[in-house]
Amino acid sequence: MKIKFDELEYQLQAVQAATLLFKGQTVRQANFTLSNSNAQGTFFSEDGVGVGNSVNITRAELIKNMQQIQISNGIAPDDELTGENKQFPSFNIEMETGTGKTLVYLKTILELNKQYGFLKFVIVVPSVAIREGVQKSIEITRGYLSSQYNGAIYDSFVYSSNDLNRVREFASSSNIQIMITTIQAFNKDTNVMNQENDKLGGDRPIDFLAQTRPILIIDEPQSVDGTPNAKAAINRLNPSIGFRYSATHKESYPTIYRLGPVEAYDQQLVKQIEVAGVQMDEDGNRAYLRLVSTSNKKGAISARIEVYKKTKQDADKAIITVKKDTDIASKTKLQTYSKVGFVTDIDTTPGAETVYFSGEPSEITLASSNAEDEALKRDQIKQTIQEHLEKELRFQKAKIPVKVLSLFFLDKVENYREYNDDGTTSLGKYAKIFEEEYNALIHSKKFSGLRDAKVPVSEVHDGYFSRDGKKRFKNTRGDTAADESTYSMIMKDKEGLLTAYDPDTGAVASVNKLRFVFSHSALREGWDNPNIFQICTLADTKDTMTKRQKVGRGLRIAVDQSGRRIPGFEVNTLTVMANESYKDFAETLQKEYADDGVKFGVFGPDTFATIVLSKDEFTGEQEVLGKKRSKALVQALTDDGFLNTAHKATDKLRSAIKNKQIELPEEYAPFEAPVLAIAEKHVKSLEIRNRADRHEVDVNKEALSDDFLALWDRIKEKTTYRVHFDTEALIDRAVKKLNNITTHKGNFTYSKALIQNTAAGMEVHDPHERRLSSSDQTPYELPDILTFLQNETQLTRRTLAKILNGVDSLAAFEANPQSYMTQAAKLINWEKRQLMVDGIEYRKTGDEYEQRLFTTETLYAYLDHDGQEGNAVAVDGGKTVYNYIVTDSDTEKQFARDCEQDDNVRFYIKMPDWFKVKTPLGTYNPDWAILYEEDAGTRLYFVADTKANPDEEALRGHERLQLRSGKAHFEALDTGVTFKVLRDERGLAR
Repeated sequence: MKIKFDELEYQLQAVQAATLLFKGQTVRQANFTLSNSNAQGTFFSEDGVGVGNSVNITRAELIKNMQQIQISNGIAPDDELTGENKQFPSFNIEMETGTGKTLVYLKTILELNKQYGFLKFVIVVPSVAIREGVQKSIEITRGYLSSQYNGAIYDSFVYSSNDLNRVREFASSSNIQIMITTIQAFNKDTNVMNQENDKLGGDRPIDFLAQTRPILIIDEPQSVDGTPNAKAAINRLNPSIGFRYSATHKESYPTIYRLGPVEAYDQQLVKQIEVAGVQMDEDGNRAYLRLVSTSNKKGAISARIEVYKKTKQDADKAIITVKKDTDIASKTKLQTYSKVGFVTDIDTTPGAETVYFSGEPSEITLASSNAEDEALKRDQIKQTIQEHLEKELRFQKAKIPVKVLSLFFLDKVENYREYNDDGTTSLGKYAKIFEEEYNALIHSKKFSGLRDAKVPVSEVHDGYFSRDGKKRFKNTRGDTAADESTYSMIMKDKEGLLTAYDPDTGAVASVNKLRFVFSHSALREGWDNPNIFQICTLADTKDTMTKRQKVGRGLRIAVDQSGRRIPGFEVNTLTVMANESYKDFAETLQKEYADDGVKFGVFGPDTFATIVLSKDEFTGEQEVLGKKRSKALVQALTDDGFLNTAHKATDKLRSAIKNKQIELPEEYAPFEAPVLAIAEKHVKSLEIRNRADRHEVDVNKEALSDDFLALWDRIKEKTTYRVHFDTEALIDRAVKKLNNITTHKGNFTYSKALIQNTAAGMEVHDPHERRLSSSDQTPYELPDILTFLQNETQLTRRTLAKILNGVDSLAAFEANPQSYMTQAAKLINWEKRQLMVDGIEYRKTGDEYEQRLFTTETLYAYLDHDGQEGNAVAVDGGKTVYNYIVTDSDTEKQFARDCEQDDNVRFYIKMPDWFKVKTPLGTYNPDWAILYEEDAGTRLYFVADTKANPDEEALRGHERLQLRSGKAHFEALDTGVTFKVLRDERGLAR
């Protein structure tokens, strides 16, 4: 199986954020000659010429471009091009874990070459694990990217101090060059990268790279260049510009694109997180005691005991240190421990560790504590297997061809595999428990019908650990040379792990049978398999993995057996099996996000800075509220009680959002709608589901009666479409748009210098430069604009020629061909899409959507509970198909509640995910179907979409065109169904 890649809107936006920075840049490469005082002569290509990047737009242009990009992406505009490193322009791109940032920056590289001719790129990563991941991503995306970029040739390699010829090729090649390196490879003076080398004529590899002025990509910069030493190393690369990709930026640089955890979740671009807590929960009602360890350091004897300890609200687990005579009730501040008394003695003898008390219990031992802990681990393993098998069963019933994987993290290899003195191996304690619990479950009546039920238990699990010289698993830190082969193995097996065992297709390799993976917790960075649905950590010692690291390993959207992404929370739920309560896990995860700079619910001074005041009709440039007035607005909202002193929403603001009305100071009154829209986004926090709150959605079969059939019969037919559009109208509209394109001619600078080798390194002597006047500049060799536009728009050359002939002047094309062509393609495509939808004609195919899918699809509902907002509404009025309505937003929740309470609504359906209408812009899934009976007894049938703001102007262009296509589909059915876009249920009666 080969993973396939889709054109995803948010990824294209992230790519454009980087490429639009160079708007006004002319296509140009920088050739340079190095003179060398040594006898070897030149040391680049055979003709002594190296090929580098040349950024030739002004600082002012770059700032202007940056600010317009930031405004378009809802980010407060910056005034500077640099952050904490002032040496070269650098920009943050924030993308939540699992949303494909590696693919984004690989596409960015090729797009920068396509539009501006840039050739040299260096990717710097913090670790071997991430380096191996990047290399694997380049390998599996090569075919896809080659098809996207007309067979573009690009060379990529991992920097190795043993192959310095690749550095020479990087500098001299006129093809796209991508070098991947860890920061550790060049952040010390002793690195080969920074040493003069005889193989390079006595020069340093870093100087070859620096001469090319590479475009720098930093993957996870918070772990790459957070120190002065690392920044100095980065600066020696002499980057022309830098792009920094991470979910958690620690340092402040201009941010040009942001896709945070809340946005990624809201758009269902990552898996939904569900936490199943497995713990012995006493809540301080019993004198819970667990011996963790004992210590005897130079006669100072102590013990660490896990107890419940009083907190402000109730009681939580904590580990306390005790010595002889420690009073346990005083230490915990809980009355229930008064019967335990005080510590009378502590035995630290290995194998007999015991703490003695004056009361009851009289003693606790490490052995008994370990037995209790092992019972807890057994329950974790059992619950993980059960969750795994239930997902397999659900997917098998619904015919969803997705292979389910579960990942167990261990901190000791011997807990998975033991090596005996005679050279044989045996199962470690957790592997034994796994096989016992798996066998018990897979042979139960519920799971015996699973497709893989007959695969032997020994073949469904395996370990991914580093190995020693005898090929035996061993414990490592995750960043050693021994780990490199493990990361390589993980990446090599990626597609195999995703491919289900199937003798009919020949997928019978051991990796195809593997569904449960055990790995060392130190190898946490290397895992990014999209089909991990369960994660369980079995740590005997302190759990060193953060909650974000655990969750991050399974956030990616799953892929099916054809390699295609399967979006939607119906499939994509990640279950984390925690050895603590859901509440504790969720609170810690939220805190980790906050520590990483993700401030949930905080209205910062820049929150409203991007509210648009005006937009230039011709240039598209926007004027915004700005930071100063945004700060004043935040203060006004605080003064009026909409925000508290911590600048978080109060109930007053939540009520205003719900009622879609807020009273603002006169100066800001015209901006009521955007203020409410921004406020609604800000009050959201990361949603983490509690497994205990999960309910399986049942079909109310009694509801599949007359009212259901009356409604279903009017919407069940499928259609196909064809498009008619007036070519002359397209030409006319496109000409008007192209007449407004503006470009800028680049400025040229001629520079020359003598570069010599000295004991101190490369030195520049006698630099000269001069700016060429317009009369000196050689006109561009104009590219074939017709072929370019034909590839980008799929229109005929004849139509495109008419468009170009109708344009008043092509001076903008001559001034900057690439910029003009890119803008022209975008404008023509937009006009083409609008005309396609205007001229769309749907026809019934004779096929129908299958009613039986209502009873075969398995859905899960999470209800509002204990302050945690769910995704569903419980219903029991017999007016719909299910007992729970699973929704995507608060607007949809309220719509369902209103339908239940409105006697005029006879029946309604939350349209299932499988009900998809084909449109020229992809498939469209409507929200609701409603049977509405007026007081006079007249029956009306509606298909409705609910939007917080249904005004056409407020909807995004793509969304607006999809809705228009959906309306055309239902009109073609000719069954009396009315299509509506509504704010709320009351709109049905209007």
